[in-house]
This record gives sequence, C-alpha cells and structure tokens, in this order.
Amino acid sequence: MNLNCSLWQGNGISVKCFAFAKFSEVTEECFLLFTFILLMFLASLTGNALIALAIWTSPVLHTPMYFFLANLSLLEVGYTCSVIPKMLQSLVSEARGISWEGCATQMFFFTLFGISECCLLAAMAFDRYMAICSPLHYPVRMSRGVCAHLAMVSWGVGCMVSLGQTNYIFSLDFCGPCEIDHFFCDLPPILALACGDTSHNEAAVFVVAILCISSPFLLIVVSYGRILGAVRVMSSPEGRHKALSTCSSHLLVVTLFYGSASVTYLRPKTSHSPGMDKILSLFYTVVTSTLNPIIYSLRNKEVKAALWRILGRKKF
Repeated sequence: MNLNCSLWQGNGISVKCFAFAKFSEVTEECFLLFTFILLMFLASLTGNALIALAIWTSPVLHTPMYFFLANLSLLEVGYTCSVIPKMLQSLVSEARGISWEGCATQMFFFTLFGISECCLLAAMAFDRYMAICSPLHYPVRMSRGVCAHLAMVSWGVGCMVSLGQTNYIFSLDFCGPCEIDHFFCDLPPILALACGDTSHNEAAVFVVAILCISSPFLLIVVSYGRILGAVRVMSSPEGRHKALSTCSSHLLVVTLFYGSASVTYLRPKTSHSPGMDKILSLFYTVVTSTLNPIIYSLRNKEVKAALWRILGRKKF
C-alpha cells in the first residue's frame, strides 16, 4: 500500500498519518477473520444494548447492581465501537491508513472506556460486598446518589487517565516508519514508532497500567475475600447459594477482562511479540465484550425476564 505518511517540516520529517499492518497476504484468511469479527461485533452491540435497554425500562431492575450493569454495557458498546469498525475496514480494504488526529482520538476513547471499566468492575464488587456483608445498611450506604457518584468517578478516572496518556504519547516526535504493527492505535505499538528515547514514556505507561489495573483488582479481591468469609458463616444453604449466584457472573467477567488486560499490559517488554499482541487484542476487544451480555443474561433470571418483555415474548 502506497501511503504518503511523512511531511517535511523545519526540523526534519514528521509523520502526519499512520497505516495499520495487514493481517495476512491471503485474501481468504482476511475474509474469514472479517466475518468472525463482524459477527462478534454485531452480537456484542445487540447484547449490550438490549441489556442496557432492559434495565432502564424495567422498574424492578432499578437497583444498584443493575445500575452498574447498565453502565458496564454502555462501556462495552463504546469500547468496541472505538476500535472494531476501523479494524474491519483494514481487513478487507487497502484503505488501512488513519490520520494522526484519528489515531490519537481512537487511543483516547479506547483507553477511556478500558480504564473506566476497570474502575466500574471494582465498584460492582464493592456493591456485592455491601449487599452480602452489610444487608441492613445496604439501602443507605448504596443509595442512588452513592451509586451515581461511583459511576461518575469511574468515568472521570478513565477520562483523566486517557487524556493524560494520549497527550503524553502524541507529544512525542514521529519521524517514520508510519506502519503500526497492530489492528488499532494501542499504546505499545504507537510508542514503538516514536523517535528517540521512549523509556520514560514506556515506564509511565507501565506505572499507569499497574495503578489502573492492579489497584481496582486488589479492591475486587478484598471485597470477595470478605464475601467468602460472610458466606462461610451463613447457616442457610439457600442463602449461601443465592449469595454465590449473584457474584458468579461478575467474577467470570472480572476474570476474562483482567486476565487479558494483565497479560497485555503488565508483561515485561522483552516478552512482547506482535503476533501474540494481536491475538490478545482480538480477545479483549471482541470476545470479552461479546461474552459479557451472554454471561449476565444466561445466569440472571431478572435480566432474562426483562429481555423477554422487550422482545415481546412471555416469560414461562
């Protein structure tokens, strides 16, 4: 692909656009991957949109747990829409280029939704902790105002971190090459294209990843440690089963999301390889966002009932 990505300026050559790497020279392989990603993308959009709609239109689901679930679904919609459409275009078209501004915008929104989801999953774990370990104080401590503040903090932290990281990376000089060895404008592959010493930027990205991935995950671990302690002393088998069933879906989502994010961003630089990074990117941008609505809808009777009502079906 002939793409003029460089521009002469007073201090030398400056990159004004980028180009995504081609997945394969075999057309059939690109088409198969395009079909797979497109189907997963449509399933993710449909599933997450239906869950958010079901929660907002069903008064019985206007509780803290489902409020956070609706926010999670909206985050997943934004997360996939910020990356996958351009990824699909690059798979079946020679128009694999993206402008400097477009790349920065994609990185900002991808990081915004990703960091916000880390924080929101921690808030959801805290909500389950309060519901199971302090049920008498739960209506007060997890009031509508408290839940709204927790959601706003999650979105706010994501916005601030994303703005800082994007500005920090795109303040660097890019003098070529301009081909991104990836499917989208993720932080590590863009840093690899920057000129000069980027060790400080790489260290900053790693520190932010530790703070924004490990810290919420630690809060989740502490919350579920307390929950397991409370469940062990419950005398009623029905109570233990209900408590564990309300947490199982969230735990599965946390495992999928944090597992893929940790492997991607917390690995040593020496263990990174373009092929593995691409496979991991497909997993945490396509697969997890598709599985989340399936996990929550299949394991939650209230959500299934609300979805049946939206689809015009009677609940048996």
